[in-house]
Order: sequence, then C-alpha cells, then structure tokens
Amino acid sequence: MKTVKPRQGLTGQLKDQLIKQALQRRARRSERDAAASSGRDRAAADSTEQIPERFYRFDQHPGYQQLQIVQEGARKLGIANPFFRVHDGVAGRQTRIDGKDYLNFATYNYLGLCGHPDVDSAAKQAIERYGTSVSASRPVSGERGIHREFERAIADIYDVEDSIVFVSGHATNVTTIGYLFGPRDLIVHDALIHNSALVGAQLSGAKRRSFPHNDMAALDALLAEERKQYERVLIIVEGIYSMDGDFPDLPALVDIKRRHKAFLMVDEAHSFGVMGDTGLGIREHFALAGNDVDIWMGTMSKALASCGGYIAGSRALVEHLKFSAPGFLYSVGIAPPVAAAALAALDVMRREPERVRRLQQVGRRFLERARVAGVATGRSTGLAVIPSVTGSSLKAGRLSNELFERGINVQPILYPAVEEKAARLRFFVSSEHTDEDIDHTVDMLADAWRRV
Repeated sequence: MKTVKPRQGLTGQLKDQLIKQALQRRARRSERDAAASSGRDRAAADSTEQIPERFYRFDQHPGYQQLQIVQEGARKLGIANPFFRVHDGVAGRQTRIDGKDYLNFATYNYLGLCGHPDVDSAAKQAIERYGTSVSASRPVSGERGIHREFERAIADIYDVEDSIVFVSGHATNVTTIGYLFGPRDLIVHDALIHNSALVGAQLSGAKRRSFPHNDMAALDALLAEERKQYERVLIIVEGIYSMDGDFPDLPALVDIKRRHKAFLMVDEAHSFGVMGDTGLGIREHFALAGNDVDIWMGTMSKALASCGGYIAGSRALVEHLKFSAPGFLYSVGIAPPVAAAALAALDVMRREPERVRRLQQVGRRFLERARVAGVATGRSTGLAVIPSVTGSSLKAGRLSNELFERGINVQPILYPAVEEKAARLRFFVSSEHTDEDIDHTVDMLADAWRRV
C-alpha cells in the first residue's frame, strides 16, 4: 500500500485542515439529521409502506454512514487504509505482507511462542487424538481431558482453587461480569478499562461508575460515598493497560477492596507472561497471594500463543460459572488443539524464563531510546506495550503508512477507539526483537515524525 504524499508547507497544512473541518461538519450534520428524521419517521410510519429505508437497510445505518465519512476523509487526505492487511505465515518479530518482509510491532506474540515447535507439535497431537472440535458444549458431551489439564495448570499458577476456560477472551469478561452481577450491584472500573469489561457491565444491569486512571484515592473516595447503597460491588482493573502500557498499584487496590468489602477483578490479558521475574503476571510482580484478588482473568491469545480466555479464583466462583454462565454453558467447548497449544506454551514459558527477561529488556530499550529521541510515549512502563502518542488520528495514520513504506509494520489507534487527542501508534514488542531492530525502528520513527 502506498501513501499519497500531501503537499508540503503551509498550503498543504491548510488543505488538510479544511478537509478535516469539512468532514467533521458533515459528520455532525449527519448525526443531527439522523436524530431529527428519526422522530419524524417514527411518527409518520403508521403503515409498513411509510417505514423509511434507513430502518431496514444496513447501508443506511447511521453507524455505517459515519464509517463511510471517515473512510472518505482518509482517501481525500491521502492516507492508505492500514487495517486488514493480509499476513502470510507466523506473525512474530517479522511478518510477510504482499510478498515483502516487515519488522513487526503489531502482534501479541510477546514471547515468540506462536510457531514454537513444541507448541505446534502439541496442537497437532491434540488434533490426531481429538480432532479439530469437541462438537458440543462441555456440560453436554464436549469435555476433554486437555481442558481440565490446562485449567488445573492455570489454577496452580495463580495459587487458587480452580479455573475455567472460555472460547473467547472478550466473551470471558462479558459473560462473567454480565452473569455474576445485577441491578442491585455496583461495578466500578478504571476509566481506561477494556471494552469487554464495559460490555459485561452493561449486560449485567448493575450501576456503573468509573474512576480516573490509576487514581486510588479517587476510587477510595467513591466507594466511601456509595458502597453502602448496593449489595455487591466489583472493582475492575487491568494488569497492563493495552493502550498505554502502564499498570495499577495492586497492593493498594487489595487494601481498598478489603476495607469496602468489595470484589476485585484483574484483567491480565497483557500482563500474564510479561510481568514478574518468570512471567506469572502482576501477582508475581507485587508478590501477592492468589486469593488477594477475587477474580483473575486472562487470555490465551497473547503470551500463550493460542486463543480463548480464562477465569481463576475460588472453587465456588468457578463452579458457579461452569453450571450457569451463558457464555460457557451455551457455547461449544474450546477446541482441543487450542487448549493443547496454550498448555504447551505455558510449559515452555516456565522452562525458559529468559524469554520473559528478554522481553522486559527489549521493552525498556525501546522506551528509553524513544524518550531520548523525543517521542511522546505517554504513561508506558516499557512492559510490552509502548505507544507513540500523536494527538491526531490524521498524524497517526500518516505515521503508520510512512513506517510501512520503510518496512516497519505498526498499527495506528484512531478516534473513536481513543480520544482524538490520544490518537497514537501502538508498538507491541517481542522477546524475539533484537537490539538492532529496536534501534532502527526508533530512528525511523523519529525521522518519520519530523517528516509528517
């Protein structure tokens, strides 16, 4: 994909700004028109003949119309679409796109275990024994020994009584939060919590409140004011925040949840395999006991080179979810090769802790060099996720394409995924990246910044 170079200098900048302002006005006008016509249309629709097309055609859905405006704007501004590029082969330190090799910073393959021979072999053996699917929900006839083997391993890692595996990381949060809590409860979450937790909270029907990112004092004050108005209270945070690469003060959170008699849930999607001396996550980093946190959540698609999600905690929590949570009870069991791959990846991670140490070294090097080069890295601690905050979706899109032309694959994060002022490139580093990879990439990033 080629980036169409905009005209340089004041004229080019003014052109970009005028196009951007025109698109923003069009988007706002579209929203106003949709809201105004919706009321008129509903009032007039006393027969099916009078129902407007926008109520039964997807190409006239307001969300799709907004998407078209954004895509049109990108074309006018000369920004090639950086999404849905087709990769050929394993996406690790390098990846191959359209017959060309790229340094890759757009993969969760943190420990380089996707494509590892032991992981591949375990998945193949599971296929030979069980096939590619268990062909039923686990309570019905989809239970396999590999499921319990992996769940037992996860429970042991967290030093808790049991764990349960779901077919999707996103669905793990949605179904767990959505099922366990209800209208008489309160869910309090960090302002930067993942979409899956937000959807789960909305599904639950519980009152939902957010607190400023990593602000323990604000959380404490909120609970002091509101805790007694509700039955159950759940606090949700992440081990490493996937957009910013920072982490919470977990000991302080444990203290707060105990004093206010609340449940604490930690989403370890990006911290397991990354934090701690041997990669056992934020619990190992802070040397906490497993039962200090009520609900441990994690995914198998990052460091564990597979797919799916898990919940770990007390036996009562896990048994309750197994027999009643809709996302588990009414879903097919996780595929055997997927479970086997995750179990094998976990084994390699435990045998080779140097992978974790190398990942941490690579992240620190990237962060330090980026800051010296004047790159805005936000709140990142250098643990696997390092953003380059541009403050503009336009700049983020152009930077991504500029680096792509130079053989570096990194994705932009644009509005509305983040606020416009928080638009960024997001670099995921891997234990497989070399010092030369990092130095070259930061040099190219700094130079692209100057040009864009």
